[in-house]
Amino acid sequence: MSQTILITGATSGFGEAMARRFAADGWKLIITGRRSQRLEALAIELAPALVHTATFDIRDSRAIRDFMAALPAEFQAINVLVNNAGLALGLEPAQRCDLDQWETMIDTNIKGLVAMTRAVLPGMVERGSGLVVNLGSIAGNWPYPGGNVYGGTKAFVKQFSLNLRADLHGTGVRVTNIEPGMAETEFSVVRFEGNRDKADNVYSGMQPLTGEDIADVVHYVAKAPSHVNFNRIEVMPTAQSFGLFPVHREQN
Repeated sequence: MSQTILITGATSGFGEAMARRFAADGWKLIITGRRSQRLEALAIELAPALVHTATFDIRDSRAIRDFMAALPAEFQAINVLVNNAGLALGLEPAQRCDLDQWETMIDTNIKGLVAMTRAVLPGMVERGSGLVVNLGSIAGNWPYPGGNVYGGTKAFVKQFSLNLRADLHGTGVRVTNIEPGMAETEFSVVRFEGNRDKADNVYSGMQPLTGEDIADVVHYVAKAPSHVNFNRIEVMPTAQSFGLFPVHREQN
């Protein structure tokens, strides 16, 4: 019997690539996002896969409740939830940041993710199976200048995922946090408020991850036997690794 996957933030990047990957494998898809035209175009592209689309802002908890209540019967048994919707805004240091950008990241990356998880979990627990995949980031593990609140939100996602595992012990529901490094999607375009030149410069001279790379990782996790749980998967492009800790030295 075909399984059902719910992917948030499916209008671009990782989410869009995941939708294509799972549709090719015969899954039923629920795809959500804020841009209805993109969702509908993707649903048409994925035919003959069964696709249900829903347009709303993940920050709106009432919209999440209404969305879940209105799910057609054939999509109600959600086997996999992918909390993919998220964003980074700005690279200013904390003392010069835009507070509205901080609040948007917190509302999207944290509050939206937990609201969607809370809406889907009871059904999974009742059925005794399911998988929650959260899209974290290496920014939740490794600090960098300008990563302030974005990294903080992804550190929350990491710990929330581990605490979910503790709460769901014995229920048959699995939880995985996937933590990508540099990946070329619309991520940097959003971060730099549409400045394509700035976004392209982030990946200049190196080969970043792609949406398809992360979609393959999510698919691998979802296809694992039910007795196997991947707690965390940190994945970087080969061109990205680690450097020395910076040291500020006084000038003579």
